[in-house]
Amino acid sequence: MIDPYPAVENKEGEKLVNVKLYVRYMVSLRCKKLVKDELDKLEIKHTISSHGAIEFFGEVTQTELDTLKVKLQRLGMNLLDVQNSKLIDRIVLTIIDVIHYFDELPTVNFGEIVNDKLGMINQPVLKIFSEVMGMSVIQFIVIQKIERIKELLIYEDLSISQITNKLNYKSEPLLIAQFKKHTGLTPAHFMKLKEERSKIISKSFKKSGGKGSPSLN
Repeated sequence: MIDPYPAVENKEGEKLVNVKLYVRYMVSLRCKKLVKDELDKLEIKHTISSHGAIEFFGEVTQTELDTLKVKLQRLGMNLLDVQNSKLIDRIVLTIIDVIHYFDELPTVNFGEIVNDKLGMINQPVLKIFSEVMGMSVIQFIVIQKIERIKELLIYEDLSISQITNKLNYKSEPLLIAQFKKHTGLTPAHFMKLKEERSKIISKSFKKSGGKGSPSLN
């Protein structure tokens, strides 16, 4: 039977340096803990990113990756190869870049943006993405938009109306409803958090004798 999840494609004995690989079905904190335990047992230096990628520090050999692959399969997870890992990473980074670093979100939908930057994304790729991230691309986009709203509420002097326009929401009620659905809080509550943070900073500034400048950044 052909293995549908091939090992990382490099020659036996060859070493990869600072490689980043994603894992299918590592979709919970417990999954990440199990993967970390296996990596620690193999004494492979690594970190697991918030988006579910194993980032290897320094060199890692094909033998080590093949061993890790077998161990993860026994836990019901699959180590993606380099090609698929790069594709998933490009999708993740493209979405984050557009939402967090564009001054204003484009009026076109995110499917068009991703396809424009990465080429046509087909259903098999979307399936891999959901198996890796534990959510669809659309849900990942929504979560990133919620995080961006938090940042704008805390660090920028913007009204809900301005944020609605900046993030290309159809209406303020839609933004508020989506934000509350995912956080359990209203944007107005986050604005109060900003006020409380400002009070703490001002108090600290006064205690320091006015040295430096108060800032939320």
